[in-house]
Parts: sequence; C-alpha cells; structure tokens
Amino acid sequence: MYTDISILGSTGSIGTQTLEVCRRFGIRVVALSANTSLDVLREQVNEFAPKIVALSDKKHAEKFAGMIDTSKTKVLWGLDGLKEVATADGVQCVVSAIVGIAGLIPTLEAIKADKHIALANKEVLVTAGALIMGEIEKRGLSLLPVDSEHSAIFQCLMGNKVKEVEKIILTCSGGPFRGMSAEALESVTLEDALNHPKWKMGSKITIDSATLMNKGLEVIEARWLFGVKPEKIEVVIHPQSIVHSLVEYKDSSVMAQLGIPDMKLPIQFALTYPNRLSGGLEPLDLVKAGKLEFFEPDLRAFRCLKLAYDALKIGGSMPVALNAANEVAVGLFLEKKISFMEISDIIERVMSRHEVFKKPSLEEILYADFDARKTAVEVAK
Repeated sequence: MYTDISILGSTGSIGTQTLEVCRRFGIRVVALSANTSLDVLREQVNEFAPKIVALSDKKHAEKFAGMIDTSKTKVLWGLDGLKEVATADGVQCVVSAIVGIAGLIPTLEAIKADKHIALANKEVLVTAGALIMGEIEKRGLSLLPVDSEHSAIFQCLMGNKVKEVEKIILTCSGGPFRGMSAEALESVTLEDALNHPKWKMGSKITIDSATLMNKGLEVIEARWLFGVKPEKIEVVIHPQSIVHSLVEYKDSSVMAQLGIPDMKLPIQFALTYPNRLSGGLEPLDLVKAGKLEFFEPDLRAFRCLKLAYDALKIGGSMPVALNAANEVAVGLFLEKKISFMEISDIIERVMSRHEVFKKPSLEEILYADFDARKTAVEVAK
C-alpha cells in the first residue's frame, strides 16, 4: 500500500474518486494538478494540504494563488509544473489521470524519477507503449492499471503465466447507442452521446465510449500492459457492466473479475496492492444483478473500434495518429461542428495520410501527434 502519492488530473472523475480512496485509507497527497477547475481544486487543497499544485497556465495559476495559502502550498503551471507534481520528493506512486496525450511527458518523467504508476490515462500506452513499458522494466517499477477492464485482467492473471493465456476478453457496456445501426447513428445528437447508461465520466471519455473508441484504445493499452499479441485481444459487449473483463487460458478455463460498476474499486486496488482492504464499497449481489448478457460488437456501425485494431496491427506511430485524430474529432463534436459519424471519418482519413515511424522515439511520437492533429483539422474542413 502506498502512503504518499501525487495525482495528475485531480479535479476530473478519476482524480476526485482517487481522493475519496485517499480519505478513507489516510493516504497522504503530496501534489496535485488540475486544468481550470479552480473551485474544486481549492476544496482539495484545503482538505489534503498538498505541498505542490500545478495549473494548466500562468493565468489560472496566478488566480489560484490568490485563493489559497501559498506559504503552505506552492503553485506552479504548465508542463514544468506537471513535471514537479510527477517527481515530487517523498512520492511513492503517481496517479496518472490527465486525459489524452497531455499525460505522456509527466508520466514518463515520474517513471524516470523512480515513481510507481497507477495508470488511468490509456493514451500514455496507446502512444508510447514500448517506450513506457521499457522504462518501467528497466527501473524495476510497477505500473498498475486503474481502468476497470485492465484492473480486472491484471487480477485474473495473478498467479498465472502470460504464456499460458489463450485470449484476453475486454468487456464493454456498449454505451448509449448499443444495438443501433450505422444508418441510425447518423442522426444522434451530442446530448444523446453524453448520456452514458452505466458510468459517470468526463465528456471526452464519454464520447469515446459512445463511439467505442474508448474500447479500441483499451485494446492497444492491453497489448502493452500484458505483453500479448493483438490477435489474442477480443472485445465483447456486456450491457450490465458486472463482468469487468476475462482471461481465457490454453486449457479452456476462463477467469473473470466481477463487481458493481464503481471506479473506486480499481483505484483502491491499485493504491493498496498487494493487499485487499475493506473500502466500504457495495458488494455484488448476483441474484439482484440478474442475467448477464454478451454480444459481438458491430464494427460497421462502430468503426472506431475497427480503426483502433487496424492501428495496432500497423504498429509504430500509427496509434499516435489514431489518438491525435480522435482527440481533435471528439473536440469538434463536443463543439457541435461535426456529426457523430464524422468522428470516424476524420480518423480514417488521417490514418490514410500518416507516414509511420516504425520504432518512434519520444521526439517522433510528439511530431506524429502534432502532424496528425494538423491533418485532422484540415480534413475536418
């Protein structure tokens, strides 16, 4: 169990639930970062008294400095501020919960400072899986997943050998549009897409869940987390969100991790591992849960999932282009500038134009991200 942590992205859904876990178990919070949610951050600082906070830019940092006692908490901003949060003295584990590729560099800096990682930012491994896992292995650190699906897989693998795995099965609620045809999806609205039936998440991740891109990114993340080949990773639709994921072994036995849909459980597991502590969470009642259903995803209607598989198969920097194009397209959809189905159109066109770096360095990853974003804006016009 970790006693001192930092949180990258403390005011988002994962960040606030992480602080609930910290409150329950008395985990000290050394440093926090946030984007622009100053009032929420002030409440967190008043309660947890971190030594460092970092904001997105100087303007917000200066405003926030006038809201707290800066003799107790240092206020920073920008990438340098994120790096200080990620590498703060005394921190054992950094919870990486910034949405998007913005979390890559601070997470990498945390690893280079010999901090263990509780990873809620799947884009870190989507864009730089080989680089990140190489550094983790070289330094003998642990990287524990916070995503409920990957936490489930990690737990199903405990005490078993990866070489004996036949298949990893990621479950997916199906989002708000489960069962709809590609034609029907042409007319869905932003409000429809933001109405997730099971999970409460930030707007970007909620849209990713509606397009199934979130699951596609998780497929790529699983490839790096668990060291399995892409063809061994499968996705099934499970509307009840009770079975969080499964692992099938060569002897045809299948292990699954079940629980109510509550992100505090995988967060708690990552921060208290290898212990299992009572966190006051609601236990699963299988009788009340009723029937558990599983369906094959429709890759024609939800092309983002297929595009993610394509990007993983191509490899190199193609997942970087996929992720960058998706971030741009989702942003445009949230601004009501494009339709729901145009998200996958933009991603596909960006991928078709991307020149792949086979074994990208950090610099090449950042360039591929920049170039793909530029192309996404161009094709969106």
